[in-house]
Amino acid sequence: MAAEVESLYPRPGWVELDPEVLWSQFIGVIKEAVQAAGLHMRQIAGLGISTQRGTFITWHKKTGKPFHNFISWQDLRSAELVNSWNNSLLLKVIHVIFTVLHFLTGNDRYLAPSFLTFSTHQASMKLSWVFKNIHEAEEAAKKNNCCFGTVDTWLLYRLTKGSVYATDYSNASSTGIFEPFMKCWNPTLCNLLSIPVSIYPPVRDTSFNFGSTDSEIFGVPIPIMAVVADQQSAMFGECCFHPGDVKLTMGTGGFWNVNTGEHLFAARGSLYPLIGWKIGEEVVYLTEGSISDVGTAIKWALDIELFTNVDETAEMAQSTADSQGVCFIPGLQVSGDDPYLCASFMGLKPSTNRNHLVRAILESVAFRNKLLYDIIVKKVHIPLRTIRADGGVSNNSFVMQMTSDLINKKIEKPANVEMSSLGAAFLAGLASGFWTDRKQLKKLRRIEAVFEPQKDSEEYRPAMDAWLQAMKHSPHR
Repeated sequence: MAAEVESLYPRPGWVELDPEVLWSQFIGVIKEAVQAAGLHMRQIAGLGISTQRGTFITWHKKTGKPFHNFISWQDLRSAELVNSWNNSLLLKVIHVIFTVLHFLTGNDRYLAPSFLTFSTHQASMKLSWVFKNIHEAEEAAKKNNCCFGTVDTWLLYRLTKGSVYATDYSNASSTGIFEPFMKCWNPTLCNLLSIPVSIYPPVRDTSFNFGSTDSEIFGVPIPIMAVVADQQSAMFGECCFHPGDVKLTMGTGGFWNVNTGEHLFAARGSLYPLIGWKIGEEVVYLTEGSISDVGTAIKWALDIELFTNVDETAEMAQSTADSQGVCFIPGLQVSGDDPYLCASFMGLKPSTNRNHLVRAILESVAFRNKLLYDIIVKKVHIPLRTIRADGGVSNNSFVMQMTSDLINKKIEKPANVEMSSLGAAFLAGLASGFWTDRKQLKKLRRIEAVFEPQKDSEEYRPAMDAWLQAMKHSPHR
């Protein structure tokens, strides 16, 4: 069961979600799914919630009334703040202090702040924007009456009619305001950005009894047994339980995640340390690298009728030996109201046809996968195991095969590519005792396809070099 939550664009660059629409669709999808499975609500052992990260809302603690719509992870209203902070003298001073501390102590907890940069995707700067621009939120925070929550926290709050206010470690660590080493909200960062520390929810284990839904909602109370962020949930759904396990999600964006066990790896500008999940004493860390405009670029090509069905694209790309020198430059969502404004094709000729354009778009996904994989190999000092792919674009055999060739590694694709919901179900099932251990989960894995390297990556060298040159000379760089 699925329902698409419509994004709202109240101003150029702003992306919001209506909390009431999100709530009613969420409840509707649960009811439909249970009905379609021929079950009754009484038979549900537990609910697991997996949600988009970085999208947040603030509301009044006493009335439950939101101060604004959900501000999406794609929202760019904080772009000016982000730029001014990233170029500020203060941030340079912070870098120097933590570089020296890391050098003197060798302690990795000083590594991430030594090259801290802000991004519009994280909640931190947008939250700073809220307290600068929304007077009611600022006033409520002064009286300790302001609550902050990512989507999971808001849903928990609504499901329990305000009696549960919490998040989990995976969601908290994705906000950019949580200190993964110390496992707490970062007071230094909050002071820097003038965000009151009183607004944050308590952080619980990922697989945990959060309480039960109010019985009026589904007719019976249902225990909420897991809350998890979508990429971390997909990682769990793929059974990437061991250090070195790699998950590649190719949906709207692309996410490479590596299980780094109890070690936290951060790398300047490209890899981000996260908490994968915390269950009892076990804390599993991940390293994440992301690519924007994967599914978005393919959807855009569909919208402008380069093809009529996404399923045709792999065949179209394979029908031509190469892109005939055409390169697709992804937009990287740096523009204001139109995320595709910066995307461009280079190398167009009179003989260029649709197949060349489609191949160029798909090649750009594989090339960016290769670049990010190379960074991971260089920076993450643990041997990498099998790569498991999911997300809508993993259904594209051309992208999958080319990625496998370029990185010279086997990639498995599961039968079910919606891994975020499966991960939440696994975590909830473990917490409620439906499954007793992870061996049972591994047995449930169904692999639909395995892509093994077929071509030497050198064969792609001319095309990749041309693409890298085009990226360099793109007017938006």
